[in-house]
Amino acid sequence: MKTRILGAILIILIFIPILLLGGMTFAIAATVLALGAMYELIHIRQKKKNFPFIVKLFAYVLIIIFLLMNYKQDIFSYNMDYHLIALLIFAFLFPILFMNKKEDVYNINDALYLIAALLFLTISFNLLLLIRNYSLNYLIYLILITTITDIFAFLTGKYIGKHKLSPKISPNKTWEGFVGGLLMGTFVATTFYTTVIDPHVSLVLVIFVTAFLSVVGQMGDLVFSSIKRTFKTKDYSNIIPGHGGILDRFDSLIFVVLAFVLVFGII
Repeated sequence: MKTRILGAILIILIFIPILLLGGMTFAIAATVLALGAMYELIHIRQKKKNFPFIVKLFAYVLIIIFLLMNYKQDIFSYNMDYHLIALLIFAFLFPILFMNKKEDVYNINDALYLIAALLFLTISFNLLLLIRNYSLNYLIYLILITTITDIFAFLTGKYIGKHKLSPKISPNKTWEGFVGGLLMGTFVATTFYTTVIDPHVSLVLVIFVTAFLSVVGQMGDLVFSSIKRTFKTKDYSNIIPGHGGILDRFDSLIFVVLAFVLVFGII
């Protein structure tokens, strides 16, 4: 527990100044996080099978290109460059022709895994950059949803949780924790939205949207837990003391950012 608290303090001390600075500083930090997340997805898959060095290099280079090309964009629409999509497909599919010979070194399943992982992470982290450029307060709102939901889901589940939410995927998560996180995440984030972002917005609408995002965040956590279950591992890495890896800590935020695109404009 102490290690988890110290890890949380470390995250806060590093992340808040970067969040406030924005601009290139935030873009570089987001790129580093995306690179770390890509490493974790590659690393966890390599528990079953190693990837050739060259395709891993392609993955990291493409992450950097995808994230830093349009880091200044502040219009709330996301446009992916088809040149990059074509480059992505060629980079991961063509190596199959040269590496899949006597041994099953690299095949179509490996290529599709890397393509999907890279698209998923670059879209998510690009949206994170876009939201920060558009409005710092919107990003704080989303961070509050995920952080408060996670904290109270953990505490509620730890002290009063009895009914398992999804025992095959995440044995420690409970329905009591799910509800506790949902209620407190919705309350705190809604309060922030209606006092800082827009005091004149419909309270019922903000509650509904915030609750939806809180649920999505918790479901996103389960999605990443299911990936860990598939590869029989506890954490994606141990880079953050008491919290595991980047995907262990930012899993909910990744899905909340994606879901926010669906509801932006409603509130």
